[in-house]
Amino acid sequence: MALIYKILNAEIWRAALARGAFDGAGIDLADGYIHFSTAAQVEETAAKHFAGQDDLLLVAVEAEKLGDKLVYEVSRGGALFPHLYAPLPTALAKFALPLNRRADGALDFAGLVE
Repeated sequence: MALIYKILNAEIWRAALARGAFDGAGIDLADGYIHFSTAAQVEETAAKHFAGQDDLLLVAVEAEKLGDKLVYEVSRGGALFPHLYAPLPTALAKFALPLNRRADGALDFAGLVE
């Protein structure tokens, strides 16, 4: 099963766990869907949208489990990005792991992304 990924602040995820669902972070709420990235897109997403932020998690979800509420749409550079048009039940997360930084300051995805 293909995994898709969401990068988010750990505090936001903890609040979602308490509710049982993640409704989205600020940009998701503003756009009307939850932004995800594929394995090939997640590092660029991190560099573009999460530079300098700390206390981040990488949440992985099996795309097939999201059904027809998950839509792949053209976004950055013409690439198809996964967008979820529904809250994400936190129980569907395959994992939610802390993102550490490499020596160069970039987020380290080694061993996390399939």
